[in-house]
This record gives sequence, structure tokens and C-alpha cells, in this order.
Amino acid sequence: MIQIDNITKIFGTGAESVAALDDVSVTINSNEFFTLLGPSGCGKTTLLRVIAGFIAPTGGQVSLDGEDLLSKPPYTRPVNTVFQSYALFPHLTVRQNIAFGLEMLGRPKTEVSSTVDEMLSLVQMTQMADRKTSEISGGQQQRVALARALAPRPKVLLLDEPLSALDFKLRKEMQLELKRLQSETGITFVFVTHDQAEALTMSDRIAVMSAGTIRQIGNPRDIYDHPAERFVADFIGDTNFLEAELLSIEDDMARIRLAGGAETFARTVEGESRDSGAVTIATRPEHATLAASGEGLLSGTICEVVYLGTDTHYHVDLDCGARFVVRSQNQPDQAQDRKAGEQVDVVIASGIGQVLRD
Repeated sequence: MIQIDNITKIFGTGAESVAALDDVSVTINSNEFFTLLGPSGCGKTTLLRVIAGFIAPTGGQVSLDGEDLLSKPPYTRPVNTVFQSYALFPHLTVRQNIAFGLEMLGRPKTEVSSTVDEMLSLVQMTQMADRKTSEISGGQQQRVALARALAPRPKVLLLDEPLSALDFKLRKEMQLELKRLQSETGITFVFVTHDQAEALTMSDRIAVMSAGTIRQIGNPRDIYDHPAERFVADFIGDTNFLEAELLSIEDDMARIRLAGGAETFARTVEGESRDSGAVTIATRPEHATLAASGEGLLSGTICEVVYLGTDTHYHVDLDCGARFVVRSQNQPDQAQDRKAGEQVDVVIASGIGQVLRD
């Protein structure tokens, strides 16, 4: 659906210039929920605005369905955008807000009416149709903004952190709602967020961005379980990093020696060099468990126990000098069996960790 080739965007000139996008290339498929994920200032919103036509790139090409997009002004592109602020007309009703864009396009009244009814049903706002948007909740306003953007049936819907203003519970509900809308309409969604959980929940594929570049593209499970580099592993979820020595690679599994002398195996990144040497191992907190001294790969002392309702985080100061977090899922009426100051071992199953080179 969208082909982005070598897009660069430089703001400013000379020594004060900043490369917001640095040779970015990516293909976004038809009927895909594609997410641009990264910290503030990584270039994700700039890329979205290039697709929309609000920003002209310094270099590169963007095509949609095989047609050059950059030569078209924003209002002729088959693309609509939903922003952080929903930009609704507070003096108009929900129905009038949804109809506005269609009326500006000169659509026949019968078509406008039937399309508005369809959109109201799609976003489950039929009963609110005659309420002013100033009289409905934030979550309902977001549904109206989505309905208005979907009404002209664009080929692509761009969403610039539209959930950021909602409270936690409503944001979780709307994540599922957005995925449902994308699936039912068949429209390609390009979603921008800095929230990792949001990206993992909704996306078919995720592009992790940093400093104007794309660091990794993959489906949520690949991004989470097989990060390609340290930045991705650190940004997506909680991660433990351990220094180790790479001894050899056998059938795409690395034999490693951890600090303290224990040897085990870890997964390798595709194309990983066969050279031995110092590497970093990434391990998720839920992929490790605690055991009595002498039963695990790493030894240490629990320095902090954090109860989070669904699970408990055990922060362990390892004898090798590193800090390690173990996440344990809680059960009903479970007694707290580990305490700060207790000597423990950390158990990591062979092949669970991921070898990273900085």
C-alpha cells in the first residue's frame, strides 16, 4: 500500500541542522495495522506527516498504490489523519461532525446520510448522534473523530498518538476498539505511539525508531522475543542485560560464559558474527525464576521486593555486580515467600537469553 524509499528530512541549516529522518525506507502492506514506535524526538511523527503531506521531505520517495504521493497536495491524497487533539466542532452534533468532511467533498445528501449512519453504527455512537460533541466524554469524542476520518473511506488512516489524552482503563478499551475498526473496514492504519504496550496490543507489525532511523521491523512477538539490538531490547518492555563471553556458535545457538564462570546457551541474532569475544545477553524478567543457593546460573541477594498486583518483581544484586529483576506471577492468596536480604540463585533456562552486540 505505501512504499517509503530513502526518506530524509533535515530541519535547519549548517551547524544547527537536525536530521529528523535519516534515509528511512519501509513498506507498509494493504489492510495492515502498522505502528511507528519510539521515544519522543525519534522521527515517527515527522514520517507520519510526510505521508500526510504536511511536511515536505528533504529527499526520498513515497508512493501509495504505486502512485507518487509527494507530488500531490494533502487534500488530494487518499489519506486521513486523526491527531492527539480530535479537532471536533463543539457547536455541532456528533452526526454533523461526521458529515462535515463528506459535505465539503460535495457528496450527495443521500450518500452523506447513509454513510454517517454506517459510521455511527461502526463506532457504536448511534444513540449519541444528536448530542453536541462538547457534551460527550473524551472516549466518545475519539470515536467521533475516528468516524469522521473513516467516512470518506480513505485508503490509509494515519493516527498520531490519538489515545494519549485518555485515562488508563479507557485507553486499554480503545486499543481493542481501534483494532476492531481496522479489521472491519480493511483500511490500512499507520499508528504513531511511544507506548510499547499499546504497540504490542494492536499492531500487525511494528517499526521501532530511534534518532531518525528504523532500528527493527517485525510482528509484536518477534520484536519482543527477538530484539535485533540493545536499543530495541531496552525500549520494548523490561529487560535484564548481562555481560558474557561468546565461546562459539552452534546451529544458531551461542555457547556463552557468564560472569562468575557459568556456561549456557543463548539465541543469536540472524547474521551474527562467529567471532568470539565480549557480548551482552538480554533476558526478560518473566523468563527467569528464583531458587535456593547453588541451584542456578547466577547468585545474589534480593535487595527489593515490589508487589504489583498481577505479579511481583524481585530485584537481585548479583555477586558479579549487576542488577537483575525476576518477575513472578502472583496466585490468589499467595504468601510472600521471598524477602529482601535473602540469598538466592537466578535460574535461566538454556537458550532463553538473546545475544546482542552493542
